[in-house]
Amino acid sequence: MHVPPHLPNADAGHPGSRPGARPRRPLLALLLAFVAMLPVAATPARAEQVDLQLVLAADVSRSVDAEEFALQREGYATAFQDPRVLRAIRSGPLGRIAVCFVEWSGEWEQHVTVDWTVIRDEESAEALVSRPRPFAGRTAIGAAIDHAVARFAQSGHQSQRRTIDVSGDGTNTNGKLPSVARDAAVAQGIVINGLVILSPVPMPWNPYHTHPPGGLGNYFQENVAGGPGSFVMVVEDFQSFAYAIANKLVREIAEAPGPGAR
Repeated sequence: MHVPPHLPNADAGHPGSRPGARPRRPLLALLLAFVAMLPVAATPARAEQVDLQLVLAADVSRSVDAEEFALQREGYATAFQDPRVLRAIRSGPLGRIAVCFVEWSGEWEQHVTVDWTVIRDEESAEALVSRPRPFAGRTAIGAAIDHAVARFAQSGHQSQRRTIDVSGDGTNTNGKLPSVARDAAVAQGIVINGLVILSPVPMPWNPYHTHPPGGLGNYFQENVAGGPGSFVMVVEDFQSFAYAIANKLVREIAEAPGPGAR
């Protein structure tokens, strides 16, 4: 796909919601982020082998309005309570994966919301407190990929497979091209999958951002996803996010091979 070299700033100066957006929830509800019970294990004293190391990289740029941000956070939390996800984790040779949850926006805006956590089963669950939204800036997918790659060096775990799961509702508008960052990650043996959230109407100040030629799903397939077995899933809206991310996690976890030394 040809990407125009000079795109308007899709995010800057428009922090409000798009036309036709759903009514806002009360402020308290918008801040109820990541309140689900995640099955976690204590941080190991030494490097621990797991079936999969997974960085969840979630777009929190300005094109994601306040209600959508809450739905995205709740969706990730709900997904790790899904019995299908827990079964997929237990089905691996080691029965555990390591997950890091990152939220990202502009070129210098990446935040580790939940650091590396070993997930085994629901009996080791502990509650996570609500965390405020870290950013609402531009959309730097390439910088988000670079940041996610760097997180693997900090994991303290070993696995044969390393995966980055990038979710987003628009094209890159800031910083390094995502295809360049993607290619560098794939060269290190990292797989990148995409989860695309479609917008009901184009953004009036930059319709290309949410509705590029050929569709946002195709944009992610050509510019973001990469590596053996990589894939892109498309979600119709943020209301469907929780179910979609659970399906995506099941696929990523179930496809993870056995232990290795990476």
